[in-house]
Order: sequence, then C-alpha cells, then structure tokens
Amino acid sequence: MKKEEFTYLSSDRKTKIHAIRWIPDGEIRGVLQISHGMVEYVDRYDNFAAYLAGNGFYVTGNDHLGHGASVISEDDHGYFGHPDGNKDVISDMHQLRELTLSELEKTRTEEKDLPYFMLGHSMGSFLLRQYLTIYGEGLAGAVIMGTGFQPAAALAGGKALCRILAAVRGWKGHSELINNMAIGGYGKKIKNARTEQDWLSKDEDVVDAYRADPWCTYMFTLNGYYQMFSGMQTAHDPKMIGRTQKDLPILIVSGSDDPVGDFGKGVRKVRDMYRDLGFADVKMKLYHGDRHEILNEMDKELVYGDLLEWMQTRMMKI
Repeated sequence: MKKEEFTYLSSDRKTKIHAIRWIPDGEIRGVLQISHGMVEYVDRYDNFAAYLAGNGFYVTGNDHLGHGASVISEDDHGYFGHPDGNKDVISDMHQLRELTLSELEKTRTEEKDLPYFMLGHSMGSFLLRQYLTIYGEGLAGAVIMGTGFQPAAALAGGKALCRILAAVRGWKGHSELINNMAIGGYGKKIKNARTEQDWLSKDEDVVDAYRADPWCTYMFTLNGYYQMFSGMQTAHDPKMIGRTQKDLPILIVSGSDDPVGDFGKGVRKVRDMYRDLGFADVKMKLYHGDRHEILNEMDKELVYGDLLEWMQTRMMKI
C-alpha cells in the first residue's frame, strides 16, 4: 500500500484542504471516500483505510474546513466560515471526489468505471446525508455511520442562541453553554465512565489517545455549531432527502450504546425515514455494546469485515 498526502484549494477560495489517499499495491477494485466527524481528522481512519487498501480499495478523505491540517491558523479550528461554511464543506467533499476520479483515469486502462462509495461518520454522516441530495448520482453506495436524529426545535433553538452570542463574541467565539448542550451530555450517559470521552469507545487506549490529541480537544466555534445545526436541519428534511436517487444502496451502522444515535432510537428513525421515502436498498446494523466510534471499538475487525462485505456485494450488482 502507498499512502500519499496532498492539498487542494477549498471552496472558500482561501484555505488549503489537507487530504490523504491510500493506494493498493495491486488491482484497484473500488473506491471509498471518507467524511470524518466533528473535532477529529481523516488520518484517524488510517487503520481502517489500510485494511481496505489491502483488499483492493483505493481510499481517500480530507480534513474538513476547521479540522486537522485544513486551517489557515490554529484559531480556525472549529470554524467553517461565514456565511456559507456548511456549503463549502460539502463542496470540498465533491471536489475531492472529482480529483480522485481524475487521478484514477490517469492510471487505469479499463473502460468500466470503478464502484465509488462514500462513508460519513458522526458529523460526517450528516454531511454525507446532505451530499447525497446534491451529488449522489453515480455512487455505488453510501455508509452512514454514527448518525442520529435531532428534534427540529432543538436545532432551531441552537441556531438562534448562536446568532445571539455571535453578535457579542463574533463567529469565532466560543460558548461553554452551547458546547454542553450539543455534546456535553454524552459522557454522562455512560455508566461508570472513566473520562468525559468514554462515550467514544470502550477501548481505553483510543480514548486516552483522543484526549491527548490537540486536534481532538479544541472547542467548536459559534460558527461551527451554527453551520452544523443548519446542515442537520437539511439532513432531516424529507423534501431534501427525496432528491437522493432512490436506488442508491445505503448502509446505516452504529453502536447500540452510542448516545449520538440515542442508543439506537435515532438511528432507527433515520433508517425508517429513508425506507418511508421509497429507497429500495436500506440496511441497518447496530453493534451490540459498541459506543460512538465503531471503527475504533473492541470488535473493530468485525466492523471492518462487515463494511467490506457490504461494499463487495454491491459491487457485484453493478
């Protein structure tokens, strides 16, 4: 496997987006593009990407605006941009897809297109759900991971509070109140928790590494929360979801003990929403006892294998 880092210009026209590609040594059988979660970065998916590359998948992903190395300065961590940050993040995802397809065309001689899958985790799952309503055509499948369903009133109220506070503190300001409202309660829902981040995984090494990583420990800005809440509203809107191609295979996966998905309740709502809108191939799996980061859980090898098998099965149908 060959691992390459590269950059491209964001849709905000000023930020260099950091990205990585994991290239198999042998034949490339398919492509997976990863959309990472809130307050993390794409290189945290290195083990999973290497596993897929070892099974013939070309894997790529970028650090979203305000994350990882996709910042102009450290003050930009947790900041998407105003007023179109959410839109720019999704456009950056699509730009990476186009760059990836262009790169593959240079090296491949086969006429048949490679099956192209996308995976979104947590915040990335909400971004992917929006992406599918705009750019979903041509994808072989989508994996929605660690997702949830938030009440419309809560999202609207969160946005209103962000606007009020931003008028005083600016969009790059921070709020302990909003941070606690958005994610502060997750740790409290884990029994006998060792740390505030135990909701991420039962693997203590994963949690400790996360807590020690400066790219995983900053607080989102008011802008970051406002843009994320706006994106969630779009992701939950049946009219927007209805724009996604109905024959797109969708796999929804989560831990049964993930508070983001309300311990499975929110995940089932998302599944039912797609099915009720007439999507033909929607599968869901909850991993018993797993928390938020199922790719970093104690049974991660099982998760890796399930995702690979699901993609391989969809490839056979193309």
